[in-house]
Amino acid sequence: MTDRVYPSTKPNGTSHPIPPHRQFSCRRCFCLTCFWSILILIAILLLAAIAAAALYVLYRPHRPLFSVTSLRISTFNLTTTPSDDSTHLTTKINITLSAKNPNKKIIFLYDPTSITVLSNSVHLSNGSFANFTNSPDNISIIHTSMGLNSQVLDADSLNSLKSDLKRKNGLPMEIVMDTMVGVKMEKLKMKKIGIRVKCDGIHGLVPKPKTLTPALANTSNAKCKVDLRIKIFKWTF
Repeated sequence: MTDRVYPSTKPNGTSHPIPPHRQFSCRRCFCLTCFWSILILIAILLLAAIAAAALYVLYRPHRPLFSVTSLRISTFNLTTTPSDDSTHLTTKINITLSAKNPNKKIIFLYDPTSITVLSNSVHLSNGSFANFTNSPDNISIIHTSMGLNSQVLDADSLNSLKSDLKRKNGLPMEIVMDTMVGVKMEKLKMKKIGIRVKCDGIHGLVPKPKTLTPALANTSNAKCKVDLRIKIFKWTF
């Protein structure tokens, strides 16, 4: 009796090539997706540029202007502790600032502001002042009192202060302020952004011992610069 051989039903492992028209269709869809994505992105950027240009033409925005009206040092004491030979700094400083809004149709909305007074990177005082609104073409006057209470100085800071205190024109001082400010243009209110204000060119005089009258600093050459503080993820620029 003759045995019959039947063909196997298992796959023989050979692959079937994708028809050329299907490959072409996939590539075409991918290219079209990229094309329309780039086109939409360009359109969005173009519209944003047009809107920004229109706002600039309508409102002519300018940055706020800050200036130092006066700075008085009422307390400035360096004391040394014999037990550990450490030096402590105690200060009290009164500052008057002016914030000018040079715009005619823009309102600045300030959050509470932190303020630091330094002398060659040595902290002399820390403080803050409350939030305020700066109306168009208006000047806001800010009064603040701040100080340090027995802050320990390292050797480098102490030597720097002692050297600067010997200067004839006074102790070189710098004011640094950080805050968030919002911009309101009629009914349009923009998201708040960070700004940093640096004022230098200040020379402070230390009051004489047992004198109740605060020493007035020389602020005639003081200049303030306003910089934007842009935060991207964890980095601030």
